[in-house]
Amino acid sequence: MTVDEDSFEKRRLAQETKDERQVWYFLAYFLFGIHFVAFVMIYAVRHAK
Repeated sequence: MTVDEDSFEKRRLAQETKDERQVWYFLAYFLFGIHFVAFVMIYAVRHAK
């Protein structure tokens, strides 16, 4: 493996790690948002007159 291939592989791995982290952040925010909306709706239904 040459130096160029090695550095390319390291860059690709770093980018893949960064992308994977972004996917986890997106999933965490998405799930938090769904639960937040659900709790607000439950509150609204329970406190409706």
